[in-house]
Amino acid sequence: MRIKVIRVLFVVLFIGEFSGYTQEEILDQKINLVKENVSIASVLGELETKLDFTIGYSDSAIDISKIISINAKEKTLAKVLRNLFPSKLYQFKVLGKKLLIYKRPKKYTISGYISEKVSQEYLGSVSIYIPELNTGTTTNDYGFYSLSIPEGNHQILISFVGYKNIKKNIDLTSDITININLEPETEYLDEIIISSDQETSKSQITQMSSEKLNPSFFEDIPTILGEKDAIKTLQLLPGIQSGSEGSTGFYVRGGTPDQNLIILDEATVYNSNHLFGIFSIFNGDAIKSVEIFKGGFPARYGGRLSSVVKINTKNGNKEKFAGKANISLISSSLLLEGPIKKGKTSFVISGRRTYADLLLLPLMTKEEKLAYYFTDVNAKLHHVINDKNKLYWSTYYGQDKYRNRTVFENERSKQKILWGNITSTLRWNHEFNNKLFSNTSLIFSNYKFTVSKDDRGGANRSSTFKTSSGINDYGIKFDFNYYPTPNHTFRFGIGSTYHDFTPKEINIKNINDDEIVNTQKIKTLESAIYIEDDWRINDKISIYPGLRFSHFQHKSKSYFKPEMRLSAAYKLYPLLTLKASYARMNQYIHRLSNSGLGLPTDLWVSSTERLKPQLSEQIALGIAKDFKNNVYGLTIEGYYKKMDDIIAFKEGASFAGLESVREITGSIRTVDFVNGITTGKGWAYGTEFLLRKKKGKLTGWLGYTLSWSQRQFKDLNGGKIFNERYDRRHDFSIVGIYKPSKRITISGNWLFASGINYNLPNTLGVAAGNNFPIEDVNNNDNILLFNTEKNNFKGENFHRLDLGIQFHKITKRNRERTWGFSFYNVYARKNPFYYEISSENQNSPNVLYRRYLFQFLPSFNYSLKF
Repeated sequence: MRIKVIRVLFVVLFIGEFSGYTQEEILDQKINLVKENVSIASVLGELETKLDFTIGYSDSAIDISKIISINAKEKTLAKVLRNLFPSKLYQFKVLGKKLLIYKRPKKYTISGYISEKVSQEYLGSVSIYIPELNTGTTTNDYGFYSLSIPEGNHQILISFVGYKNIKKNIDLTSDITININLEPETEYLDEIIISSDQETSKSQITQMSSEKLNPSFFEDIPTILGEKDAIKTLQLLPGIQSGSEGSTGFYVRGGTPDQNLIILDEATVYNSNHLFGIFSIFNGDAIKSVEIFKGGFPARYGGRLSSVVKINTKNGNKEKFAGKANISLISSSLLLEGPIKKGKTSFVISGRRTYADLLLLPLMTKEEKLAYYFTDVNAKLHHVINDKNKLYWSTYYGQDKYRNRTVFENERSKQKILWGNITSTLRWNHEFNNKLFSNTSLIFSNYKFTVSKDDRGGANRSSTFKTSSGINDYGIKFDFNYYPTPNHTFRFGIGSTYHDFTPKEINIKNINDDEIVNTQKIKTLESAIYIEDDWRINDKISIYPGLRFSHFQHKSKSYFKPEMRLSAAYKLYPLLTLKASYARMNQYIHRLSNSGLGLPTDLWVSSTERLKPQLSEQIALGIAKDFKNNVYGLTIEGYYKKMDDIIAFKEGASFAGLESVREITGSIRTVDFVNGITTGKGWAYGTEFLLRKKKGKLTGWLGYTLSWSQRQFKDLNGGKIFNERYDRRHDFSIVGIYKPSKRITISGNWLFASGINYNLPNTLGVAAGNNFPIEDVNNNDNILLFNTEKNNFKGENFHRLDLGIQFHKITKRNRERTWGFSFYNVYARKNPFYYEISSENQNSPNVLYRRYLFQFLPSFNYSLKF
């Protein structure tokens, strides 16, 4: 019996019933068969007669006219068949009383790198698709791809947003390497994409709760003071809420800013703010891509509870020199890139500096001079050793500097506050073969905050002090990508980071050369090993399981934590997918904050034998719907997150402020920060809605979040559950970008968010003196205001409209010039920054005042690409 459609029978194998015979019973039957110079067809016919079953095969797969000889005595049918068909490509399956013989098609691997034609910059997330096989893959962060498919003629489609699609026909008869250069598509300037995978639709991938932005997107969004900011753009997405007005701190699904893992070229960034939180440290011109995970975390990420923000910088143009200059209301920036050795080695360097200090200088007096500025420098070298080995070295330096100098008669005082990050990463890409890719990283990260004061007066009045805190990280990572089949993409690796904490370091010196020096050091080791697999089971079901084992060592105390990750997707319809995920996360380092604003005075500390790691478990369920031609996309997700051993200050506790030398000294001499901390539990749950328009002259999205976030600590609020400070019930955003022509870009966004929670005094109390009984209770000096419940006041709702317009022009020298104008808070809404209770005098009643930061704020920026 000859069967023309072997694939159909192969599927039936898994769903049919065995009619009395099992595969083992038939294949293990012993037979005697001796034949010389006969055809395979003759032998198969005799086997059918002897064993009373039929044999099915395909003429195209088996040469039944081949002449053979066979001498089988008391051999099993399986061995006889293997003698007839020695190649392992031939397989045998039993279905009832039928034996199927089929030949697996031989597979070969196509692999290579995809880069931009103009600059030779490697492109990640590019789609490589085989239509007739309904299979494909995407490039990794370094532009590498690998795809194993059957031999034969195939058409390959390569596509990526902003570039011309490529169709390539191949005759696959062996493993081949295909490196592809994509040409930018000028027509795509009218389109902006925001998606988890820039070309693949949301309904086609397993991953949920993630978004990816390309740089052109946040360049078009209206910005405060003309500064392009990737972090502020992320805050416009559902599930990612901003803190106070103007702050770059962000809160993801009920978490806190310290629970966000921010990675810059594989290095952890501990302070992401400039200008006390108004700007982020990331220079938009140097960024290649930004990706955020809110849930369903891949196993390769760990160490934080709430989110992962992954930022990659540009590699540099390997073909020609290029650059970009920017001037905005308070800062300027310059980017230069080009080849050191054409086609082999490239560089990119960018710098940014504010000139607020220069603008304010004419307003200063001789008696008092204030100065503040920040600066950023990004640098990167990329070298192609050969086709299988590549090196990347990237570094970042950023610092904020505040100076205050006062002169009064014979007394002089200088105060400096400095804070900033340094990161450096050396990466080596190695391609072991066409299915196994590795990346080895050596990582350094530094954050330091320093305050110094120098007072000079008369002969008997002189003193200096300097206090600082910070952290140094030294890490190594080995990451591997393995592509065994189109239905499996494995990632696995191991990494370790040595943390060197300096929670407090102080040096005080007076006129008599008396010196107080005190330093606290905490040294820990954090390590992890992980494996994950993006597994497409069939056309409808795919799963993304992962397992991470993390280890943390502080002195003799060791924590070992397994972390399970799982995402799953089920296609209800071709463009409608149901998704679910589970993630368990541990966090071993913590940030102590007096303000919650992410100011530089915040302190990073380590888990110890007395301070346990924080733990979270999150589940999410949602749908992803893509519409025809991928113009519109809709995602709806619900989540629930439980957090344990999260930290907070006890009532009235804090770490040292800057008000006096005595306060700082006292704090340093009793340097046990754990005593002022309490641990507890947290809950966060909600629903997120995102409708996107991804193509056309008008693009943008509408986002909405309904959420709850609660906390419970034994030592706070009487042990009762309370709403977290940034528990916002409703958060709504609408973003639009309209490009009527290549010369004009019009953009706008409107935001609405429920008010956050504040601690406001609602009870009068009497402060006891040194002696009892307490007397003169009417004396206002003894009257104190305090609150009896945590976060007892709900602030007013927040809403704001921002507008922007850009004018583009190509100059005679073929340079792109852009004038941009943005208008922040167009209708001058006085959104609350904080509240305070005060009175005009001792006899007047206390009044609640709303303090605000920004009203209507116009700005401009000018950029020139060359």
